[in-house]
Amino acid sequence: MLNQTVHIVPSTNVSTMCADKEPRKPLRLIAAACNNMGIGKDGHLPWDLPTEFKFFLETTTNVSLPGKFNMMVWGRGCWFSNADSLFSMMPNVLHVVLSTTLSTLPEHAHFLCQDFDSMISLALLQPLCDLVETIWVVGGPQVYQEALVHPWCELIFLTDIMADFDCDVFFPQFDRSIFKKQQWFPGVPNEIQEENGVTFKFEVFKREICSAEVI
Repeated sequence: MLNQTVHIVPSTNVSTMCADKEPRKPLRLIAAACNNMGIGKDGHLPWDLPTEFKFFLETTTNVSLPGKFNMMVWGRGCWFSNADSLFSMMPNVLHVVLSTTLSTLPEHAHFLCQDFDSMISLALLQPLCDLVETIWVVGGPQVYQEALVHPWCELIFLTDIMADFDCDVFFPQFDRSIFKKQQWFPGVPNEIQEENGVTFKFEVFKREICSAEVI
């Protein structure tokens, strides 16, 4: 079950998958963006911030109990832009790649889904329904956009890179009257930091209202 290509139609009856609960998983986005909301250039990060990268790893791999997992959702281009060594740094994570063109499971990935709705349905199938705690969306822009409008989306972890960089991919605009910046959030450093000559600050935006019960 933990390494496969998955084809699930969006109309799958999830009410029979997670019995006795209205199905929902915490769905969160995580990214770092510079002044113009750029998040990458030529398939790479334009900045070198080890502290920010460490925060990304610690945040997305954290689970509450042994044997639990987080689900990490990647667009095809985002997945292949990363070195293979990255995936060995991610315990407790099940990787889902979204692609309409791939027919075989990429190396290091656990699941391949055709679209965002299929990934959502996958998260509600047993045994994943009981194993997965949080769904983390890590890019690229189209996948972020789909996540932002999904009713499960509750938090955006968006590091503010306080500098100008030449980028060719960008984090999508979102309604900041719906997603409110938190003045403080548990486990997230609140101070402005500087590394390798770049100033940055970890920020969290919380959706005012989320739908359905968390399972």
